[in-house]
Amino acid sequence: MVNRQILMADDDADDRFLVQAAFEDNGIPNPVVFFEDGEQLVNYLTDTDNDISPLLILLDLNMPKRDGREVLQMLRGNLVWNAIPIIIFSTSNAPDDVNAAYQLGANCYIIKPSSYEGLKEAVMNIQRFWLHTATLPV
Repeated sequence: MVNRQILMADDDADDRFLVQAAFEDNGIPNPVVFFEDGEQLVNYLTDTDNDISPLLILLDLNMPKRDGREVLQMLRGNLVWNAIPIIIFSTSNAPDDVNAAYQLGANCYIIKPSSYEGLKEAVMNIQRFWLHTATLPV
């Protein structure tokens, strides 16, 4: 599982930078591939030259072009990608957003921490559960 990619779509460049740093600070060896919006993520997955099976996907909800809800719905409706664990990673704590994400098939919903230390802890928890405890599809 070490070489399998973790994909993240988030339109905030600072959040992408901080998440990358948190993954590195936690010693997670999996490569993380970042996308500025959901459309870039979908294009990456559907590119026939990419023979990838991502380990998991971190997905922001509110992005331009294709938002997280649309991407989540598209991935869950596709037999090739519907088993990939998808973690919603959003600033929204609105119950409607949380409920909608789970109804669309999210495996987990994490509200982005407001501090870097909180972000490192959230990434460490992702690592503990999703990379060490859970048995993921191959």
